[in-house]
Amino acid sequence: MAKRLKKEELELMSYNDIAYLLLKAKQKVSTLDLFKQIVELLELSNKTLENKIGDFYTALTKDKRFVLLEDGTWDLQENYKAKKLNDDEDLEDYEEDIEDYDDEEVEKEDEMFDNDDSDDDISDITDEYKNLVIVDEDELDQE
Repeated sequence: MAKRLKKEELELMSYNDIAYLLLKAKQKVSTLDLFKQIVELLELSNKTLENKIGDFYTALTKDKRFVLLEDGTWDLQENYKAKKLNDDEDLEDYEEDIEDYDDEEVEKEDEMFDNDDSDDDISDITDEYKNLVIVDEDELDQE
């Protein structure tokens, strides 16, 4: 699509718009390869490529139309739309899954803080020291 446009038409477009057209025709391209194609289409110098590739990368990351994939290539966000929950059944299943997960997390937290042994330990310590008396230093000096 971008290659069919005249150079004058391409010059009026932003780099991101040209990148969008290129990715529409060919998916998953690295930043360097994508910008090289743009530089070639606009008949720009290699110096432009070197000087502006960082700005181009930044512009792509900010543009919601593009997505940077794990392998370092770019593709269009529209190719990665999330599945919508159209069906009431799907929505109910999703809500149940969330509730089950929340219940499991609460149970785990309760187990962490619920130690029945701790009460026994405290009573043992209390019994062991119940006959002790606290004496002030001044009282010790008087003896």
